[in-house]
Amino acid sequence: GAEAFAPGSSLIRPPSSVRAGIANSPLRMQQSSWSSTVLDGTMPGDRGFDPLKFANSIPKLRIYREAELKHGRFAMLAVLGFTVQEFYTFPFFPHMAPVDAHDYCVTAGCGSQVIFWISFVEIFGVVALFETLQGKREPGDFAFDPLGLAKSEAVLEKYRLAEIKHSRLAMIAIGGFIHQYWVTKQTVFEQLGNFKSLA
Repeated sequence: GAEAFAPGSSLIRPPSSVRAGIANSPLRMQQSSWSSTVLDGTMPGDRGFDPLKFANSIPKLRIYREAELKHGRFAMLAVLGFTVQEFYTFPFFPHMAPVDAHDYCVTAGCGSQVIFWISFVEIFGVVALFETLQGKREPGDFAFDPLGLAKSEAVLEKYRLAEIKHSRLAMIAIGGFIHQYWVTKQTVFEQLGNFKSLA
């Protein structure tokens, strides 16, 4: 059953001091029809919001958190690339709006390269996902900390919370950037300097 994939408490629960802070947070949703029974505040960024009851078991919760972090990390890179490209492009690449660059890549044939490398990365993602379901690793944790920023468990929890917050914001932001360009034909900083009303 699903219990076979449920990790030990030491793998999913932050320190008691952190859990106490989460439980007493005024921002946490009270148990209601909008929340899920498995959302108990032990995961960073968990505010008990799951109105469609997607996370109705621990394995599903860990799968969704893995997916959320993966998409969030790509979204943060996309936001950075989207904004930097307004000011700089590689010498071998024509200068154009980031949204138009997608269509250019497709017609130029580099889209297949993107798909290839993403598929290559996904191979490691599948292996990591199985380890997550077996409770061998935290969702999204690849033990990648070359600068040694996580000096303690408390600091690590702080960075985990910051990452999930920035991930969620970036996913919303990149969607906003793209739809803004479709509607106004203005890039992000172009619209900031010369706002075009939709009215």
